[in-house]
Amino acid sequence: MTSTVVRGRVSESRPGTRSEMVAIVGGGASGALATRAVLSNTTWRTALVAPESRPGTGVAYGAAEPWHVLNSRAGAMSADPADPLHLVRWLRERGEPAEPTDFLPRARFGDYLADWFAEVTKNAGDRFRHHFATATAIRRLDGGYLVTDDTGCQVHADHVILAVGNPSARRPAAVSAEAARSVEYVADPWAFGALDAVPADLPVLLIGTGLTAVDVALTLTANGRTTAVEAISRRGLLPRAHPVLPPPATAFDLPIGAGLRPLMRRVREEIAAGADWVAVMDFVRTRADELWRSLDHTDQERFLRHCHRFWEVHRHRMAPPVAARIGDLIGSGTFRVRAGRLTSIVPHPDGGLTVTADGTAPRRYGAVVNCTGPGSLPDTASGLVADMLRDGLLRTGPHGLGVETGDDGRALPGLWVVGPLRKGGLWEATAVPEIRRQVERLTASLQML
Repeated sequence: MTSTVVRGRVSESRPGTRSEMVAIVGGGASGALATRAVLSNTTWRTALVAPESRPGTGVAYGAAEPWHVLNSRAGAMSADPADPLHLVRWLRERGEPAEPTDFLPRARFGDYLADWFAEVTKNAGDRFRHHFATATAIRRLDGGYLVTDDTGCQVHADHVILAVGNPSARRPAAVSAEAARSVEYVADPWAFGALDAVPADLPVLLIGTGLTAVDVALTLTANGRTTAVEAISRRGLLPRAHPVLPPPATAFDLPIGAGLRPLMRRVREEIAAGADWVAVMDFVRTRADELWRSLDHTDQERFLRHCHRFWEVHRHRMAPPVAARIGDLIGSGTFRVRAGRLTSIVPHPDGGLTVTADGTAPRRYGAVVNCTGPGSLPDTASGLVADMLRDGLLRTGPHGLGVETGDDGRALPGLWVVGPLRKGGLWEATAVPEIRRQVERLTASLQML
């Protein structure tokens, strides 16, 4: 008999009514979407193991400030794959004017996910249990798995869905061990209160120039800061801006299976012939996983080395109001972006950190913030994922971008992965539309067991 322990209390299925128990680990968007899909099958019981009091928000939406805006339009962000306008209607029902083309505050999208999750789970009744805890261990048993959390409680499950988000950021090689231990080095800008102690009277350096750096720059300058915030990366490229209105969709033939060079040449030809580059990128995104899998290992490595950053800045774009604000900050000199390679970051004797980059003299900064994004596995795996890799429950996937799974997210019989940890086998694995598709494929496979 399958049983669940909830804060020391055992809840068992009644004799003759046993149903499959699915444990979902992680309370962000991936975990919420997976929970909803699993609960749609009334023969399954579900236990969510997550410390979030409002599942669905996670780091991406739960830690967002009012000035942090989604980088996708509302029409693409519905939690219900069968109802593209679900989010837009949710806003309108609350008296908030909304259009499918709008870019919403990330915190408001988090409210939507949390509200939708609460409704879905309420309707599930006693088929759903939420363990307000962090999973610390997953162990394979005969016929299932045992999930242990940091309160000492355990869930015995027939299936486990791992939905724990991105790996941590890697510590850049230039950051000395001493600097990494100092309060002036911010390893995770999304940790609670991480930016509160950043001084306003000394310049701040952001390592990375992607969307995380953009969000951090907005936060650091929200209260009228005038001391410079600088961002550095190897190429010094900022994300491009979304147009105010999306261009007409386009479609064209792609040389799938021909290799990286013919593919890049075909995309350039389409833009050179007059196609809107935004429409071209959006179309390529719809085929991105198929294109990625069609490349051999050498071409994938070549893409990561030479093309990845250009893909990122064109694919992961800034919402128009964010781009306008960043443009104002650059124009005033408050935000500066440059290309370069860091060679040394060490503590400064008067406080702060001394930063040396190639071709420049050492400079003192009040703080350095790591905005480089997810690191590679196994080096930056969380404690739970690192233990599962060590124990053989998971294996590092292609290029260390995520973990190895089948096309349906299955890592082992009964063990499934959904969300950003699927990157490497998939190319697009972090945005809500792609996670919805992952969940659909995963639950379809579960239904067939």
